[in-house]
Amino acid sequence: MTDQKTPTELRWFLIVSRAEAISFLLLLGIAMPLKYTMDMPLMVKYVGWAHGALFMAYMVLLVLTAVELKWSLWKTALGAVASFLPFGPFVFERKMIN
Repeated sequence: MTDQKTPTELRWFLIVSRAEAISFLLLLGIAMPLKYTMDMPLMVKYVGWAHGALFMAYMVLLVLTAVELKWSLWKTALGAVASFLPFGPFVFERKMIN
């Protein structure tokens, strides 16, 4: 969906959204199982830190994009809820942005 006509805010939002979703899946699917099954907590520390930073960037960019593109409060709220669900940002992008 990123072409020359796509607003800059939306392009940045999509990049961060995808990175945030991937970091969440890494945290849930790899880092946490390593911590609790193999007693290797260090990956949770680093992946969790990265995910936290990406989550905050996602929320800021969600608001900036919503204001710039005049999204409804409902669409913006769905974007916020999506960030709390595994695969949520991917679904939000597919259903609401495209």
